[in-house]
Amino acid sequence: MTDKESLFKEIFKSNSKRVFHLCYGYTGDNDAANDLMQETFMKVWQNLDKFRNQALISTWIYRIAVNTCLSWLRVEKRQGKEELTDNIIENKREELSEKNEQVALLYKCISQLEENERIIITMVLDEVPYSEIADIAGISEGNLRVKIHRIKHKLTEIYNGYERF
Repeated sequence: MTDKESLFKEIFKSNSKRVFHLCYGYTGDNDAANDLMQETFMKVWQNLDKFRNQALISTWIYRIAVNTCLSWLRVEKRQGKEELTDNIIENKREELSEKNEQVALLYKCISQLEENERIIITMVLDEVPYSEIADIAGISEGNLRVKIHRIKHKLTEIYNGYERF
């Protein structure tokens, strides 16, 4: 095994769960999230020699994942699959346990946030350090804390909208 292969295996092992959660936050679908995660790590593999250590590698990978998800969303919107995705989420929810239903509902609520809000709250859920999230988002840590507070408030309102039904 080459140095690049062993490095990549370690990178995948350390980051794949977070990348999957980020992708799931965009798609609300396990299969699509897995596809996007694989696509992200294909890009990581192809560009690993271009990584310049100017940021944490996890930050670099998150940026690749976000760009991959945003590209996917643009294609999805052009193909008009948003309604299909909502139906998939609803069908999957019926198959899940009560705890998983709550998680699925959380991700459905997250999917209604603006793109930058989805990125931030997904990283918060994955316990990414605030300093790293601020770096990825390109804002100060103080500004990040304000954004997180507003996002949580917005998520609560969205969630409470579902509770009434």
